[in-house]
Amino acid sequence: MPVKTFRPLTPSTRYITIASFDEITKTKPEKRLVFTRKKTGGRNSYGRVTARGRGQGHKQKIRQVDFKRDKYGVEAKVTAIEYDPIRSARLALLEYTDGEKRYIIAPNGLQVGAKLVSGSAAPPELGNNLPLRTIPIGLPIHNLEITPGRGGQMVRTAGASAILMSRDEQYAQVRLPSGEIRKFNLHCSATIGQVGNVEHENVILGKAGRARHRGIRPLSRGVAKNPVDHPMGGGAGKTSGGGHPVTPWGVITKGYKTRKAFKQSNRFIVVRRDGRPVKQK
Repeated sequence: MPVKTFRPLTPSTRYITIASFDEITKTKPEKRLVFTRKKTGGRNSYGRVTARGRGQGHKQKIRQVDFKRDKYGVEAKVTAIEYDPIRSARLALLEYTDGEKRYIIAPNGLQVGAKLVSGSAAPPELGNNLPLRTIPIGLPIHNLEITPGRGGQMVRTAGASAILMSRDEQYAQVRLPSGEIRKFNLHCSATIGQVGNVEHENVILGKAGRARHRGIRPLSRGVAKNPVDHPMGGGAGKTSGGGHPVTPWGVITKGYKTRKAFKQSNRFIVVRRDGRPVKQK
């Protein structure tokens, strides 16, 4: 998917880039597979703002995506490649031989008319969903399950892919896009291929209006506020206060580790994302 650029005839077109949408074959979604979800504006059930800078934006319909791929052995045909307003990846509309239609994340290179199937007996081809125990070593995968049967939860963003590195009697070792090498149950399933819309990372909004269309509202910098409003506010002249960057409530924002030191899932990590091996107990 190439990215379009423009001649700088206006200040915004000097920087703006947009997706070409060449791969999109259908403009309107399948009615039975969408629903409308009311926007929260960053507020919780009590009406209190818990996520700042959210609000307004264009109305969006939620697509029901099939992350489980649990119609084993039933062949499906790709009838369309569609746009999804709430995720970076594209969606592929599948029509099974029994007439049922489902959305899946479209892998890179998937074409309309392709035949897909899921299950342990499926061939390891682009778009097919298989358990890790039957996927050949070295293939790129996405839509990876953490718990067998729960559905894909990892490697679902545009352009992402993981690599199946090795297998033993109980677990498969997978290199994730972050560089972390992690063990997964052999019964966990994954989809063959890399997620499509690879050029998404090259899209530049270029103007404030495109952010507002996405429901992103402006935020004031902490150093621009008064001391009563922010810990980093105030000071004679332009200054950041001389302290470490913090949130409005005084919590450190940069370099502060948010992951719990002792998690049960730590035992599945073989190599951390920074390259440090984990000592197995």
